[in-house]
Amino acid sequence: MNNTIFLFFYNLAHQSAFFDNLVIFFAVYFPIVVVFLALVFIVMHHEVLKAEEPMKVLLEKKTELVKVFFSGITAWILAFFLKSLFALPRPFDALAGVQSLFPETGYAFPSGHATFFMALAISVYLLHKKAGFLFILFAVLIGIARIIGGVHFPLDILGGFIFGGFISFFLHQIFYNNRYNRKTNNN
Repeated sequence: MNNTIFLFFYNLAHQSAFFDNLVIFFAVYFPIVVVFLALVFIVMHHEVLKAEEPMKVLLEKKTELVKVFFSGITAWILAFFLKSLFALPRPFDALAGVQSLFPETGYAFPSGHATFFMALAISVYLLHKKAGFLFILFAVLIGIARIIGGVHFPLDILGGFIFGGFISFFLHQIFYNNRYNRKTNNN
């Protein structure tokens, strides 16, 4: 089933130079855009620039920045170690005739991109629901592009999504419980 779904998406590649370049954009360059958008959204969504004391408001937002990016980076690091543990090959190594649209090295499961971007998206979602849905969509687009590009199987992406979401939710609970305990102890 994993191979069948992979081939369905992968067969969309190598049909048109325009589409291949679009896939490469979403798989390789769009992730950089998403990181930038997350940073800008978290810093600017409370009108930092219009505040009388923008630095004070910005410092208040540092907790959100830490939550979102700490979740993503932690998930990515843990995924890196899991890749070594599972040591599963990428599609272009496992299946004859698969040529990736862009170079990629290392093991496949779980996808580091899927793990990082779903952790980031779930962190944003837990802080700001509407924006979180948009970042979840971004993570899905990146994941699908990496399947079409021939560098991940669907289970690599799905595993990354589940793992990243779990890590993000777990860390959010830790941050939330610590903040709640500090407020309770201060009263």
